[in-house]
Amino acid sequence: MSTIHVDVVSATESLYSGEVLCVFAPASTGELGIYPKHTALLSILKPGEVRIETDKGIESIYVSGGIVEVQPDVVTIFSDTAIRANDLDEFKVLEAKQRAQDEMDNSIDTQDISATQAALSESMAQLQMINKMRGKKC
Repeated sequence: MSTIHVDVVSATESLYSGEVLCVFAPASTGELGIYPKHTALLSILKPGEVRIETDKGIESIYVSGGIVEVQPDVVTIFSDTAIRANDLDEFKVLEAKQRAQDEMDNSIDTQDISATQAALSESMAQLQMINKMRGKKC
């Protein structure tokens, strides 16, 4: 079966590098499914799950947003923050979500509200991944 090389890179480390059957990424316009020989493209990513499918199974990585570059034989995902799904800490995520909600309730400045909405969006995407791993409905 045909494969495509995928690299997932955060600001601090490379989280994944290898040959895969396909990869799914949370593009700003919806989920992007990428298979070998895909047309070249660049897309902005929103916070969410990157699913990497190999012949051994599926690996999930949370990204806080970023950019995906697709070439016919290689996909590179760049994100400020990328965390393997198994490494997400539900307690920390719930704390961050509560902090963001509290800040939104107390913010007057529109810049503060925008930054807080982004933080809340990231927390919600992380919680969605945690719940998915546990088989819970989000």
